[in-house]
Amino acid sequence: MTRIFIDGSAGTTGLRIHDRLKERKDLELITLGGELRKDPEARKKAIFDADVAFLCLPDAAAIEAVALAEGSDTVIIDTSTAHRTADGWAYGFAELTGYRERIQSAKRIANPGCHASGFISLVAPLVEGGLLKKDAHLSSFSLTGYSGGGKKMIEQYESGEDMDASCLNCDAASKKAALSGRDPLLNAPRQYGITQKHKHLPEMQKICGLDTAPVFCPIVADYYSGMEVTVPVFASDLNASVEEVRAFYRSYYNDRPGLVRFEDSADDGGLIAGNRMSGRDDMVITAAGNEDRILLVSLFDNLGKGASGAAIQNMNIVLGVDEKTGLTV
Repeated sequence: MTRIFIDGSAGTTGLRIHDRLKERKDLELITLGGELRKDPEARKKAIFDADVAFLCLPDAAAIEAVALAEGSDTVIIDTSTAHRTADGWAYGFAELTGYRERIQSAKRIANPGCHASGFISLVAPLVEGGLLKKDAHLSSFSLTGYSGGGKKMIEQYESGEDMDASCLNCDAASKKAALSGRDPLLNAPRQYGITQKHKHLPEMQKICGLDTAPVFCPIVADYYSGMEVTVPVFASDLNASVEEVRAFYRSYYNDRPGLVRFEDSADDGGLIAGNRMSGRDDMVITAAGNEDRILLVSLFDNLGKGASGAAIQNMNIVLGVDEKTGLTV
């Protein structure tokens, strides 16, 4: 039986991986209780005893865990940012050409970032296929549910405790929320990463083979989970029409295994909801627009294909079982 250790099982991603894997009959979970969860020697032993170890930790702690794993034969799947552009690590987006084969034989796998997964799913195939110039100056905006911010942000959105309830010049809904002790600014979408130093940018540029990182505008909104990543492109930056882009995506994704599929239309009466794929582990992409301006859109769950779902998919590939095992697709 395959033995699994989740280092950092108390965080959002770690908890979701644990909840999914504990029901599987082909796996045995190694768990550490109490203070042992932070004890280096106990963690090292658990990593050495495991066949696969998930690192669901902040970057510094993930680097420490990799050091603890030195000399083991354990497959490490790191969900942090620490190793996504590091040499010797397989990037865990199996749907890209050649990446599945690297994952299958890898001992070190870097799980993609959530926003990055959406951007890469749209841009990397087009650069690979010569449809998009690698020197294109791109932008991207990405809507995400608040669960992507981890436990602290989830608590902030759902509890409303210890917040400033002042509300000047607010609308009626915001005033009502303020009276309940919830910060009225949480009612509206909020942009972050405004310094253009978001931690996902290095992998977005490297994996897509771009000369320049995109202008990236991540936005968190008042819903639990789901992500909608959009890359607007001028036709002058493409070596294809919108219909040729759509045909390329359809062939690239729908004719190979994986959790990404192209749909001709992903809207609902002209609207695309950011939470359309909430609760799922697969991803839908589409392309819309006209002969001058094109929108490339990726829809998925930031906790699914954007985090724990992708991590489990990578584990399944390593173990040689159906990659959809234990996932909602």
